[in-house]
Amino acid sequence: MNYRPEGFLFRTIENQKLISTADGLKEAMKRDLILEARVTMCNSNHDLIVELPCGEGIIPRNDGAVGIREGKTRDIALISRVNKVVCFKVRNITIDENNRVKATLSRAAAQEEFISECMLKLSSGDIIDAKVTHLEQFGCFVDIGCGIPSLIPIDAISVSRISHPSDRFRIGQYIKAIVRSREGERICLSHKELLGTWEENTACFHAGETVSGVVRSVEDYGLFVELAPNLAGLAELRGGVNAGENVSVYIKAIIPEKMKVKLVIVDVCDECVPLKELHYYISEGHISEWNYAPAISGRKIITCF
Repeated sequence: MNYRPEGFLFRTIENQKLISTADGLKEAMKRDLILEARVTMCNSNHDLIVELPCGEGIIPRNDGAVGIREGKTRDIALISRVNKVVCFKVRNITIDENNRVKATLSRAAAQEEFISECMLKLSSGDIIDAKVTHLEQFGCFVDIGCGIPSLIPIDAISVSRISHPSDRFRIGQYIKAIVRSREGERICLSHKELLGTWEENTACFHAGETVSGVVRSVEDYGLFVELAPNLAGLAELRGGVNAGENVSVYIKAIIPEKMKVKLVIVDVCDECVPLKELHYYISEGHISEWNYAPAISGRKIITCF
């Protein structure tokens, strides 16, 4: 099975078909399939109530997430699922006097399968799918499959420095990530290695063009302006320009030998500019080494996996 972050299966034809009838749920139970549906409530016992087109599902507290039963996972992991799609396996089905289905489900069982069949087989350098779940100052938490969380530290999100992960991601966004390290069931991720080298990024720009950018820092000697997540240039000082502002910049020169992009700020945009869609230069498979710097510069900015 190709395991995905929670929410990926929900609207698929097969998932909707199986959760819509008692026969579909029985088939999923027989085949031991992972399904998805939306949580409508976490009751006072911290059981999760799941909305099914044919009735209602319940995920008992101890089956709500891996580690709940042992006390390794806090109950906030259950409470925070309300109004969100979760994965599960069907454990039991009954039909009441009104012909409504009541199904007992297990999210932990789906997570345990993901851990044993996928996560424990990952190695450093593997590229995986992930879904942004929440953002903190220090990094971005993502679902790497079946609701299992992992972290992308803020300094691993992109080469261009950002002040907060919300500068790059939005909650619910599907992204790619690369496994930085794994210690048992603990995985740490990176992201910047998938966004292209200095050379790949500068190939999208040419001297003499005026393009959009974001001011990432203001220094005594100039302004660092991000042209792409993995590319920033230095603009000449200009008063009244602050970090975080969107600007238009004129590209004076691109110098591979020095890994420099020289810019001049043309104007400051006073409108809210939405986050750009991420472009991945590598999106699947495995990499062992990544060098950001162009060969002509003589520099080595390497990530080894």
